Amino acid sequence: MALVVYLRTVTELRGKGDRIAKVTFRGLSFFSRVLENCEDEARFEQAFRWPIGSQVDGDEMLEIQVFNYSKVFTNRLIGTFRMVLQKVVEEGHLEVSDTLIDDNNTAIRTSISIEIKYQTMDGSVKVWSDGEFLDIPDDCDGTFQFETDSLLSGRSQSSGTSPGRSIHGIPTFRKTGKGVFSAMKLGKTRVSKDDHKKGDDAAILDAEDLDRKAMRLGGGLDPDTISLASVTAVTTNVSNKRSKPDIKMEPSSGRPVDYQISVTVIEARQLIGLNMDPVVCVEIGEEKKYTSMKESTNCPYYNEYFVFDFHVPPDVMFDKILKISVIHSKNLLRSGTLVGTFKLDVGTVYSQPEHQFHHKWAMLSDPDDITAGCKGYVKCDIAVVGKGDNIKTPHKANETDEDDIEGNLLLPEGVPSERQWARFYVKIYRAEGLPKMNTSIMANMKKAFIGENRDLVDPYVLVQFAGQKGKTSVQKSSYEPIWNEQVIFTEMFPPLCRRLKVQIRDSDKVNDVAIGTHFIDLRKIANDGDKGFLPTMGPAWVNMYGSTRNYTLMDEHQDLNEGLGEGVSFRARLLISIAVEILDTSSTEIMSSTEVQIEQVSNMSESATGKMEEFFLFGSFLEATMIDRKIGDKPISFEVTIGNYGNQIDGVSKPASAKKKKEGGGESEEEETELIHNSSDEEAEDDGDLTSVPSTPPMKPVITDRNYFHLPYFEKKPCIYIKSWWQDQRRRLYNSNIMDKIADKLEEGLNDVQEIIKTEKAYPERRLRGVLEELSTSCSRFVTLANKDQNLSGRTKLDKERLKSCMRELESMGQQSKTIRSQVKRNTVRDKLKLVFNFLHRLRFLADEPQHSIPDVFIWMISNNKRIAYARIPSKDILYSIVDEEMGKDCGKVKAVFLRLPGKKGFGSAGWTVQAKLEMYLWLGMNKQRKDFLSGLPSGFEESKAMKGTGIQAVPPISLVYNMKQVFQLRAHMYQARSLFAADSSGLSDPFARVFFSTHSQVTEVLSETLCPTWDQLLVFDNVELYGEAGELRDDPPIIVIELYDQDTVGKAEFIGRTFAKPLTKMVDEHYGPPRFPPQLEYYQIYRGNCAAGDLLAAFELLQIGPAGRAALPPIDGPTDSDRGPLLPVPLGIRPVLSRYRIEVLFWGLRDLKRINLAQVDRPRVDIECAGKGVQSALIQNYKKNPNFSTLVKWFEVDLPENELLHPPLNIRVVDCRAFGRYTLVGSHAVTSLRKFIYSPPDKTANNWAHTGDIVVNMDPEPNIKKMDTVVKIDATTDAVVKVDLNDGEKEKEKKKKKKKKGEEVDEEEPDESMLDWWSKYFASIETMMETLRAQEAALAEAEEREDLEIAAESAEIKADDFPMKGTKPKEKNKDKKSSKDKKKNHDGTEKRPPKPKVDELMVYNKELESEFGSFEDWLHTFNLYRGKAGDDIDHNVVDDDRIVGRFKGSLCMYKLPLSEEITREAGFDPNMGMFQSIPHNDPINVLIRIYIIRATDLHPADINGKADPYIVIRLGKSEIRDKESYISKQLNPVFGKSFDIEATFPMESMLTVAVYDWDLVGTDDLIGETKIDLENRYYSKHRATCGIASNYSVHGYNAWRDPQKPTQILVKLCKEGKLDGPHYGPGGKVKVGNRIFLGSTEIEDESGLKKQTEEHLALTVLRHWEEIPRVGCKLIPEHVETRPLLNPDKPGIEQGRIEMWVDMFPMDVPAPGPAIDISPRKPKRYELRVIIWNTDEVILEDDDYFTGEKSSDIFVRGWLKGQQEDKQDTDVHYHSLTGEGNFNWRFVFPFDYLMAEEKIVISKKESMFSWDETEYKIPARLTLQVWDADHFSADDFLGAIELDLNKFPRGAKTAKQCSLGMVLKEHELPTISIFKQKRVKGWWPFVARDENDEFELTGKVEAELHLLTAEEAEKNPVGLGRNEPEPLEKPNRPTTSLSWLLSPIRVTCIMCWRQYKLASVVTLLSITGLIFLGLLFFSLPSAFIQKIFNISG
Repeated sequence: MALVVYLRTVTELRGKGDRIAKVTFRGLSFFSRVLENCEDEARFEQAFRWPIGSQVDGDEMLEIQVFNYSKVFTNRLIGTFRMVLQKVVEEGHLEVSDTLIDDNNTAIRTSISIEIKYQTMDGSVKVWSDGEFLDIPDDCDGTFQFETDSLLSGRSQSSGTSPGRSIHGIPTFRKTGKGVFSAMKLGKTRVSKDDHKKGDDAAILDAEDLDRKAMRLGGGLDPDTISLASVTAVTTNVSNKRSKPDIKMEPSSGRPVDYQISVTVIEARQLIGLNMDPVVCVEIGEEKKYTSMKESTNCPYYNEYFVFDFHVPPDVMFDKILKISVIHSKNLLRSGTLVGTFKLDVGTVYSQPEHQFHHKWAMLSDPDDITAGCKGYVKCDIAVVGKGDNIKTPHKANETDEDDIEGNLLLPEGVPSERQWARFYVKIYRAEGLPKMNTSIMANMKKAFIGENRDLVDPYVLVQFAGQKGKTSVQKSSYEPIWNEQVIFTEMFPPLCRRLKVQIRDSDKVNDVAIGTHFIDLRKIANDGDKGFLPTMGPAWVNMYGSTRNYTLMDEHQDLNEGLGEGVSFRARLLISIAVEILDTSSTEIMSSTEVQIEQVSNMSESATGKMEEFFLFGSFLEATMIDRKIGDKPISFEVTIGNYGNQIDGVSKPASAKKKKEGGGESEEEETELIHNSSDEEAEDDGDLTSVPSTPPMKPVITDRNYFHLPYFEKKPCIYIKSWWQDQRRRLYNSNIMDKIADKLEEGLNDVQEIIKTEKAYPERRLRGVLEELSTSCSRFVTLANKDQNLSGRTKLDKERLKSCMRELESMGQQSKTIRSQVKRNTVRDKLKLVFNFLHRLRFLADEPQHSIPDVFIWMISNNKRIAYARIPSKDILYSIVDEEMGKDCGKVKAVFLRLPGKKGFGSAGWTVQAKLEMYLWLGMNKQRKDFLSGLPSGFEESKAMKGTGIQAVPPISLVYNMKQVFQLRAHMYQARSLFAADSSGLSDPFARVFFSTHSQVTEVLSETLCPTWDQLLVFDNVELYGEAGELRDDPPIIVIELYDQDTVGKAEFIGRTFAKPLTKMVDEHYGPPRFPPQLEYYQIYRGNCAAGDLLAAFELLQIGPAGRAALPPIDGPTDSDRGPLLPVPLGIRPVLSRYRIEVLFWGLRDLKRINLAQVDRPRVDIECAGKGVQSALIQNYKKNPNFSTLVKWFEVDLPENELLHPPLNIRVVDCRAFGRYTLVGSHAVTSLRKFIYSPPDKTANNWAHTGDIVVNMDPEPNIKKMDTVVKIDATTDAVVKVDLNDGEKEKEKKKKKKKKGEEVDEEEPDESMLDWWSKYFASIETMMETLRAQEAALAEAEEREDLEIAAESAEIKADDFPMKGTKPKEKNKDKKSSKDKKKNHDGTEKRPPKPKVDELMVYNKELESEFGSFEDWLHTFNLYRGKAGDDIDHNVVDDDRIVGRFKGSLCMYKLPLSEEITREAGFDPNMGMFQSIPHNDPINVLIRIYIIRATDLHPADINGKADPYIVIRLGKSEIRDKESYISKQLNPVFGKSFDIEATFPMESMLTVAVYDWDLVGTDDLIGETKIDLENRYYSKHRATCGIASNYSVHGYNAWRDPQKPTQILVKLCKEGKLDGPHYGPGGKVKVGNRIFLGSTEIEDESGLKKQTEEHLALTVLRHWEEIPRVGCKLIPEHVETRPLLNPDKPGIEQGRIEMWVDMFPMDVPAPGPAIDISPRKPKRYELRVIIWNTDEVILEDDDYFTGEKSSDIFVRGWLKGQQEDKQDTDVHYHSLTGEGNFNWRFVFPFDYLMAEEKIVISKKESMFSWDETEYKIPARLTLQVWDADHFSADDFLGAIELDLNKFPRGAKTAKQCSLGMVLKEHELPTISIFKQKRVKGWWPFVARDENDEFELTGKVEAELHLLTAEEAEKNPVGLGRNEPEPLEKPNRPTTSLSWLLSPIRVTCIMCWRQYKLASVVTLLSITGLIFLGLLFFSLPSAFIQKIFNISG
């Protein structure tokens, strides 16, 4: 490809001087030679040439600048010439003379004359000569410059082509039978108008020539770079004047679907509050469910499972809010206090990988106080399952604590863990164009009473977000209400709710009704990237759509107004804006509540939303056909509306002229007088006072056939046109259009690549490279186009930000696509394809513009004044722009529009029938741009106008009259259809096809009872008249619609599917012959509603009838088959070339045949039919006794197409032969693709056949170490396996342990064999599986990392090919680093488990065994037999079980004849068995079936209490085992641990059903779910699924060999069956099988410990590597446990839980197996935990002394084991501790049952007094100790607590001083111990509580001793509680102050006073004594004096 510019002359130059010219294209400039001393003319006469790698777009620019040349100074610019290359692209050659423009863009006199040639490689412009291009410079792009899509014939470039651009592809190279998806479609090639007249059709090229030519051209033109006809052949076949029809008819949204939401609340942690009794509430929508209450704990453990079932449309489901709340102390009487909540919408969960969050922590916040921060965490699993979703439940192994809460928050990826509070401001300004919401009678009554005519609507706006609602005020009686209010929501940011709902409602006294609803997706108005922006929108108008505008009391389409389903009419538009403000919660002014607030806002100016412009919509109805006859034959008209403009029935807008716009365009308020004056003055001259014509004149329909009418729009085509006024926001739509077009092109290209891969064509990688190159050029094109027009009025912040982010995204997408392009290799195509599909989804997301501008256009078909059917056309699709990429994809093009029924009427079969098909031309643009509005119409018309007079040229036509008419004959070659919909109760259909073209229709014959009809019929439509120019019709014929129906004997034929096609057109002057004719058969995808419903194989040709009449057309052969009557067959040149094939059928047997018409099937027979030939099986004489066939193999020969893709389906039918020669159809099956049954002879040269020498298979030299390799499966589709040797890692681990422990003794001896049981093996295996999954994830992450490195390196220009060498070493290093990290992690966390390699393991599959081993269909296939009508809403992922009436077991083998003799000559070849050699006989066989059921997980609750009482039921044939007595009470994760033996006889009893039922005390038991296993296929499989092969051979112990045949016997048998030499056992532990040598151990230990010689280990080694044996090798099934989903027929497709189990089968004719392995659940072991509380210290002092004000506390300690709160124990009280010290010497004794393997305490207790029996709970072993302050009259005060996980808790500190808060905060970093290993431990631990700031604080320390004993030990050494006997503890030595007020108040008072007032007391006492002494002295002195004086005594 090249662009050549020939610069001739530049004239009228001023002055004299040296001139030079610079020519620039795509940034590459060339300078001309310097012309010296030119005067007024410069004759350059010079050519410039650009070899280009991608196609030139019509709006790329060429720039020529002319300078005055100066040797010294810079050149001075004279003028510039710029030219858009659109015309050049169209015509290929152009001569131009034009003036130059100067710097100010004004024209100057100087003019330039140039000639431009543009040559494309695909001939779309001009046939190019080779010579011209042989001198392409060998630049670096030469290798891929031709791989772009520009080569890909018309269909892939076309979506962006401008009107009039011609497209013509490279001619097809045809070889017989290659045409189905042939690389280039002649039906798709386009030749420009001139080309075909010149007869320039390129010559036929053979494929080889094409390749040679390609090599000459630079090696790029590969056959595969030309696009394939994909199954959507017609829809991609777009051209210049027609656009794609939409093939999917039914509206997908709005239809209710089943959903199941399961929530497991596991536990809560760090709840804020003291001594709480928390309950968790899970709320979805209106439904609430509660967990049980846990007492006195801040970290309750629940492990409770809830299930919510919904049957709602997806949009409603995904908008529901899921709310998790924690409530404190809720009971029957009180609702409790809310601690915190967490909200997210269901859509967020559904958009997660696997639709689930697993083991994630939800962060709680308080909605009433946003400043409070985190209120705690709830750990939960949330999964959302829709019908057909397959949830991969991460395996429920030993739940390792995800203690890293911050790293496991319940948030989608990309959301920061620290979310902030934010305010969401939704401003509601005003609305326009509201509909009437009341009847006219009411209006008349109001007018009579009030005397004025009021608007019949009272609107208000309701905004819903994140479960909250806000309403504006009600504006009474207003069609144009003005609110100017804002609704404010307070919510965490980023919010986990994706959509905001804005709804206009009509306020009514009875009930409010929605007028219209709009959803705003927050992801579209925000960007979370580095350069992103917060959600912002508007102020912008949003358009609302809903039901039709005419008011009815009971609106049948009210749902549409609620936002469910696609709106069928414009309802209103609303001016809103959205802003978000992040809150600073630390500021004091902030309002802390999250209540919704409503505030007033200022008015919005008129011009803020953009400048008001006048828009013009024009439409022309070229054809109206396929009008459903149910409508009746009243006249029909079509109404087109945009907004309220053109709406007639309402009477709201009937503008008589532009002056009356206020009534009519009720839509816009810009009806200011000035605008109206302008329009009336100027438009009077201009438009002749233009009146809109919104509808076509009514016309009576004409009958087409028994189903459809058509309207006789022959040469006269009615037109409509509407003028409307809108804000000019076209830029938004233009950008959307550009991105949509890029996405369309990309999607087309990717479909091609998928098609190439699907049809196994060569070089998909080249086509993908082409797609990527085109994507990168389109992205850069977007950046240049979108960058302009940035200063428009009305641009909002979102417009600017969106533009920036779109440009960034597309720029990076362009870069990435370049990088990926260079990495596309043959083996990476699929991976890269996935990456590119991500680009496609991203583009589609970006293209959706959240801010509306012009409303969508609605087309309504009106008959008898009723609205019948509608079509909705987005306005952006028909919007005009002068730039091609910006133009709507349907603007100025003819589009086939299918009208459909509105609302719910459109669901199901009613919605699939076409109401009308319109061929319609639409153009929407600004009125001032409307001169080109007719340019895209098919040429050859005259305009017919409504009025005559001045300015007539400006008036649009009211109809077009075509004076050019072409007559054609259409030949429809209807060959075959396959996989059609089953429409009859027999499970088949009686299909016929009806072909519609223009106003004609014809039908094929009806073929009865088939889903794969081969009509082989030619339908000829004579005298088809098409209007328009012949050349255009050749390039662009109308589409053909093919509808398929099922003929019913009674009533109307039933619709079963539809497809579209384009005919290949031949004009009179063209030759009918290669390369274009005859046409090739193509596959067309048939759709029924939105579902694919089969394929049609057909070809269509449209032949022009010239003056010579039909005689000149190619002859048609007459009917060849006399039986078929006058039907014409498909001609020989078109029907495929046939070859002779032989099809061999293996008839094995029939299974599970259901009754037919209440009679049992007794003598069935199978009929096989393919392409008219077939074979019948032998008759089964008595189905009950033996349902197998007596003759195993039969064959038939048939002629089939050589092209495998054209092979017809093979039909399998089962009939029951009844008495008197009657036959009844039982069921049928169609094998649509025979490819997998084609026999390919084995390749003798392949490596595995080489007998050159023996190959030693490297084994572990010492398999007697009981250790299984960890097997990492790299990819599910392959069996590639990497063995990771754990030995080194384990040694390393041991070393680390030794270092880390610092002499601490570690109880890590090897577990005693006698201690190990089957469960040890099971848990070790689960651990391995978890490790495997982790390794897979790590490998994936590493691969992604490596890819990123590659991409980075690419941009640094490193060759991708070097990477494998460079990448491997660093990768290994990384692995080591990672694994060592993992090991460290494991060391800390799993030290408590026995070291893994010491336990033998089995294989745990977390899926069914069938999915791992191809359903065991290695030679015996199962074909489901169907009968009955297919369900309408059948999801293709879900099998419609109701229709299955049985199964046919057998197989097929087909091969071309003659077969090579080598095969038949082989030794032992049995000619009767054909290709089915060495298959076993199918006689009845007795088998012992042993079923082991381990456990079930996540069962669906069956009882009201949200639990179930499950038990097992097993059914096989007529045997049934109901294990009802062993039901497990109130458990959704029951462990059954049972085995069941059943004897069965194959084939009669081969389908095993394992069901889980729910036990009910009253009434029948309910089925929870069941799983079915086909035992027969397993039994006969080469994978040997009878009994799994253990990893090691042992004769005793927990791993004893359980198969009655020893490994040596099994090996001998396999070698014999596979005709292998061996096994030969050699010395030194060797065994040889075939040419493979295996090494292994030869010693075994018996029970007494003696070692013996054995060959069993060697044989087992071979069996475990059997897939490595050449020719016959395949993977043998290991000893395993499989996980099967449980399904319930009432809830099809939704998993009801899973069951873990395995099945062993033993033939009864060999020695009986030993007893079943004991897998009964481990009984929990009884333990006793003795906790002695010695002392406390530094306990915070809570009380103030009444007298003294001193701080003190009355301390006591409380303790319990988690889950046993009711058994809590308290110490006595240490009263009046003044220092925080407490002395107790008090013993707690906690007996408990413990499961060592699961590390859980088992508690059995009745849930309530009404419970029938006890429920078992498993709870982590955690000891809680709390310290309290005792109060006598008020409640005790909680001071602090510590919770110790008995399996892993920090060692206690030696002294109180060393005990610190860090022991709790840094628990993960400290060495931990397990009481179960340590048995006895003593130390100090801290008590903690949270302060006001929610921080942990130290509230005390406790010295405790923990002693664990088994029940037996405890019995031998009993102890007393507290300080009681036996073994009493001594009383604590407490200070004398430690007394209770109540018990000895006086003593306490005395002590208190003495302590406080010691000195004062002494002084007081002395003073009092002195005083008493003095008193006594004074009292006794007088008498003493008297005595002395009077000497009385003496």
